[in-house]
Amino acid sequence: MKEIVLMLLSLALILASAEAFTNGVEWLGQRLNLGAGAVGSILAAVGTALPETMIPLIAFLGTQGEEGIEEVGIGAILGAPFMLTTLALFISGLAALIFRRSNHPLRIQSDVIRRDLNFFLVTYSLAIFASFLPNSFLRLGLAGILPIIYLAYVIITLRKSQGSDDSGTLAPLYLARHVQHPGIFLILGQITLALLGIVAGAHTFVDAVQSVALVTGIPALVLSLVITPIATELPEKFNSVIWLRRGKDTLAIGNITGAMVFQSSVIPAMGIALSPWNLEPLALWSALLALAAGFIPFFSLRRRGTLYPVTLLSGGGFYLLFILTVLRFL
Repeated sequence: MKEIVLMLLSLALILASAEAFTNGVEWLGQRLNLGAGAVGSILAAVGTALPETMIPLIAFLGTQGEEGIEEVGIGAILGAPFMLTTLALFISGLAALIFRRSNHPLRIQSDVIRRDLNFFLVTYSLAIFASFLPNSFLRLGLAGILPIIYLAYVIITLRKSQGSDDSGTLAPLYLARHVQHPGIFLILGQITLALLGIVAGAHTFVDAVQSVALVTGIPALVLSLVITPIATELPEKFNSVIWLRRGKDTLAIGNITGAMVFQSSVIPAMGIALSPWNLEPLALWSALLALAAGFIPFFSLRRRGTLYPVTLLSGGGFYLLFILTVLRFL
């Protein structure tokens, strides 16, 4: 019971810190005069991805050699893209149907979302392919390519986002709620404190997941694949639902697909470099389902030039299929 309480408290700390980081990084984007698209799809996406980044990093570097710890790291890495392509897109499609009471096409910039999905399918396929390479030298080489691809994605997104004004209302900086134009040091201070909170929460979470897995007999991979991403992906889902309600569909879907690109490139590269990257059947199954779920909206955009809310609901089917597999696995 103590470990479960610690796990829940650490998740709460991670979420609160990630929210503070996202708030700070949005203000940083404004101070740096970045386009709204870049702030939402890159800065905000990276900010909300930090919990998933820190959990495997702590797992691989902080407690090497302990039983089940590698599974926690790999599960956190693979679980995030899976949740984004399935549950996050499903919730977005459902929210659009509820708010608009119709299956009219989403009001998105199709080229933006199609580019994100294209990068995701390529980078995540490469990350999974790395597990089949025969030696560590080849895996390390591929791990070095993935961040370069993400850098190319960032450069393209920054160039294409110039002049965009499709942004959500910027909430006050949490450290200066009554200050209309907070200074750069306040913004950087909030970002630093949020990072420290994420690191502390991630370290506690890794230890708690390992203990719960040992006590209950539930594989650590299962816990980290299912529990971790659901909790740490909540910021993306919440922001996207708000943007859908306000009719800012490009921001809503781009916030998810932009995170998918980061989660399929930079973070897997870290896992490939810091672990043997041997994917168990359940982990590989989750990755294949994520690719299949991501291909459906990509194919819809290529064929129809737009997305419908019902199309996004297909992600829920892939998520349900995985849960049924987990129950059978247990």
